[in-house]
Amino acid sequence: MTTATTSVVLVDDDALVRAGLSLILGGDPALDIVGEAADGLAALDLVQRVRPDVVLMDIRMPRLDGLEATRRLVSAGTASRVIVLTTFDADAMVLEALRAGAAGFLLKDTPPERLVAAVHAAAAGEPALSPTVTASLIANVAGSDGGRRAHATQRLAELTDREREVAVAIGRGLSNTEIAGTLYMGVATVKTHVSRVLAKLGVENRVQVAILVHDAGDV
Repeated sequence: MTTATTSVVLVDDDALVRAGLSLILGGDPALDIVGEAADGLAALDLVQRVRPDVVLMDIRMPRLDGLEATRRLVSAGTASRVIVLTTFDADAMVLEALRAGAAGFLLKDTPPERLVAAVHAAAAGEPALSPTVTASLIANVAGSDGGRRAHATQRLAELTDREREVAVAIGRGLSNTEIAGTLYMGVATVKTHVSRVLAKLGVENRVQVAILVHDAGDV
C-alpha cells in the first residue's frame, strides 16, 4: 500500500534557512520537498509548475515579497496552501498575508516537531497555527479603520444569528469543541455552521473569519 505524501515548496531568500527547513521537513517520510525559490517572483513560477500541496513563504524577500506573492497565488486560484514565515510574532505584514488568504503563519524558530505538524495541518485544510495565536496576532496588530469596520459589519450581516455567534467564537480563537461547549451544540453541528460561515463570507479559512469579526469590533 502506497502512502500519499505532501509536496512542499520552500521560499526564502536565505539559502541557510531553506537548507534548515529542508533538513527538518525531509526527516518526515510523508513530506516531499519538490522545489525551492529565493524570491516571490521565482516562487510564482515554481508553484505554477510543480503545484505543491503546501508553500512555506518568507515575508521579506527581494524583487517580490511574500505578501504580494501570496496575494497573487490566492487570486490565481492555486490549490496550494501558503504558510507565511516571519521572525516576529506580531508582524503587520503577516496579518495582511492572512487577509490575502494564507493558511497561517509560523515563526522561523518554530520547533521542528511543530513545523512538521503545521505543514500537515495546512495540507489537511486546517489553520497552520493555534487558534490562540491567531486571536493574539489579530488583537495585537490589527488596526481597523472606519472603512474596514463598515465593510466587515456589512459582510457579517449576511449571517444568521446562530452563524454570527459561531463567527464571533472563531474570532475569540475557540476550537470547534470549545464552540460546541459554549453554544451548546454538537461538534458536527458546529462544523456545519463553520462551513456555512466560510461560504457566506466568501473566505478561505477560519483566520479570515476571525479578522472580519475583529474588524467589525465584535471581539
